[in-house]
Amino acid sequence: MTHAPHIAPAVSQALPGNRLPSGEDLVEVKHLVKYFPVRGGLLQRVVAWVQAVEDVSFSIKRGETLGLVGESGCGKTTVGRTLLRLIPATRGEVLFEGRSVFEANARELKALRRDMQIIFQDPFSSLDPRMPVGESIGEGLLVHGMHSRRERFDIVIETLRKVGLEDYHARRYPHEFSGGQRQRIGIARALALRPKFIVCDEPVSALDVSIQAQVLNILNELQSEFDLTYLFIAHNLSVVEHISDRVAVMYLGKMVELADRGELYRNPLHPYTQALMSAIPIPDPTLKRDRIILKGDVPSPLRPPSGCRFHPRCPVALEHCAREEPEFREVSAGHFVACWRVE
Repeated sequence: MTHAPHIAPAVSQALPGNRLPSGEDLVEVKHLVKYFPVRGGLLQRVVAWVQAVEDVSFSIKRGETLGLVGESGCGKTTVGRTLLRLIPATRGEVLFEGRSVFEANARELKALRRDMQIIFQDPFSSLDPRMPVGESIGEGLLVHGMHSRRERFDIVIETLRKVGLEDYHARRYPHEFSGGQRQRIGIARALALRPKFIVCDEPVSALDVSIQAQVLNILNELQSEFDLTYLFIAHNLSVVEHISDRVAVMYLGKMVELADRGELYRNPLHPYTQALMSAIPIPDPTLKRDRIILKGDVPSPLRPPSGCRFHPRCPVALEHCAREEPEFREVSAGHFVACWRVE
């Protein structure tokens, strides 16, 4: 049987989020690693490992929105689901209000689940088609000990109103709603328990542009009203710029850049971030942006490249980039990057 590759302990250093001006860390992710086994042969033995997330560290302040961006398959969703312990981590540590999520027993984890929720990407498959949406929204309340049917109903109705739906919608089934309405129901279900932290896993990627704006405005309003903290996962950089306080960029399971939103969009340092920024459309036909076209395909996470994982596609790669992996380090106040080119 093939064992998961060994990772040498990382050098102790301050996490990227620790130098923000104000607020305490609500969530801390330290050296998170997640490998998925690949099985083959008659006995279905493990023959390889998909290195989905490799040594990712960051923190999120209370009341902050951290945007997490990157190409499809870079590990964004895996980070979100792993830090909530929806899937087990291979290595690493996640702290929520100083408490270890991975070391929590069943009782402690149930209590943590009330404070940590998720909005799934697909607003249809995440809802039970045989259950009225009111029951779906109130199910978490029942699981967490609110046995009074009347109290649950009152919270469900209040939450539906918060996301712009009507009272009678509670009796309807998921197939009776549009995509935007279903995503609002998903938001209402995450909000019903009044959590402190919500992972938003591409919550608007499946929606029309006009509906995206409505959902983003709802998320902003709810954050202000309930002092919510978001990890906002997306691949649309315009959406991330609209909603995030800080933005982290991932490539092939690694964090390559992390900075304040304004700083990152004004001064992207990593070549991959620069290429992503060059692809953002400008809503002015008289202006033209110089596109950076990356060559080649994204390497397989089964056999990631040596050194910097981006070097096979990097337009400014050095010979050194193929041999040694760059450190994810702070190059200016609150701006972290992993690139040999950046001094």
